[in-house]
Amino acid sequence: MPYNEYLAERIERILKDQKVKYYAKKMFSGLCFMVEDKMCCGIHIDKHTGIDLLMARIGEKSYETAIKKEGAKPMDFTGRPMKGYIFVTQEGFDTEDDLESWIQLCLDFNPLAKASKKRKTNS
Repeated sequence: MPYNEYLAERIERILKDQKVKYYAKKMFSGLCFMVEDKMCCGIHIDKHTGIDLLMARIGEKSYETAIKKEGAKPMDFTGRPMKGYIFVTQEGFDTEDDLESWIQLCLDFNPLAKASKKRKTNS
């Protein structure tokens, strides 16, 4: 199993309850939830520890406050933290209220987020 399916179901329920139009896309060896064609949040498994992580795209303004929350840590794929993104360990999203709070931070930032540039295809 490449990602935590139960966590995926919990995130989907929150998005559906809020009537958010989204789609799920496999990426980063996990699952990413796209809102308005932009990465909003996702699920990742730490390759070194096997721990499930919530990936939260919250923006740079919310980062300094959010990083102090239980379970929050810098999102680091390449040896350098990605600005505006946070990984959250299970301790930080164990309760429904905690998970909803993280998803809401992601949804609040989503309208401000820039979409990835579309790649040109050679036909």
